[in-house]
Amino acid sequence: MTNLVYISPSFIVASLKDSVSFYVDKLGFEVRYTGPDDDPFWAIVGRDNISIFLKQVAADIKPIPNHTRHKWARWDAYISAAEPDTLFDEYRSGGIAFRQPIRDDDDGLRGFEIADADGYVLFFGRPIR
Repeated sequence: MTNLVYISPSFIVASLKDSVSFYVDKLGFEVRYTGPDDDPFWAIVGRDNISIFLKQVAADIKPIPNHTRHKWARWDAYISAAEPDTLFDEYRSGGIAFRQPIRDDDDGLRGFEIADADGYVLFFGRPIR
């Protein structure tokens, strides 16, 4: 029996509204939760079996994507995609700007990179078969 099902990264964002809009409008995610009702400052967005937590903490607390801290820390989230080429085509037809287009990389992975509204880098891909 599988005990662990999935992991959801949690990103500090500058604007909850802008971040949610990016994931929903650009990446085809859905809003799974926003709260609290009276003054939302965090949300869960997701697509298929993955979710990402987004939290707007305070005006002076800014997002710090990994790649801004060190060049070897390319990604903030690895999102396993069974068919990365199909997803790449979907996003390309929607006008997404890619940080790295679809390719086979030196780490033995096939996929692509997108930077979200706060600069967090998402890798969508899988090991090369």
